[in-house]
Amino acid sequence: MTSRPASTGEVMTVFRSRLRDDGAAAYADHAVRMSEIARTMPGYVEHKVFTADDGERVTVVRFADAASHAAWARHPDHVEAQRAGRSSYYEDYSITVAEVVRGHAWERGA
Repeated sequence: MTSRPASTGEVMTVFRSRLRDDGAAAYADHAVRMSEIARTMPGYVEHKVFTADDGERVTVVRFADAASHAAWARHPDHVEAQRAGRSSYYEDYSITVAEVVRGHAWERGA
């Protein structure tokens, strides 16, 4: 296992999206830059991206607390990427943000 279980008080975002047919190139550039910036944010824990067979993309983002998460949400480059996504490369998206109330992990051989 490469990540630890979520801790109480962490904030987790589940970002579900579909790209427009003509939006993949613009998305790729922004995704790399946003990943780089997110990793430098205080309170950043991790993020992972998954793509389903039907093209839906799911990004799970974890921050240590609500203040760290809010700082990321307001980061100027992130805000600009959100605008670009709506105008240039997303067909649709949804965002769910939740505070972790419990976390547990199990690993064979640990």
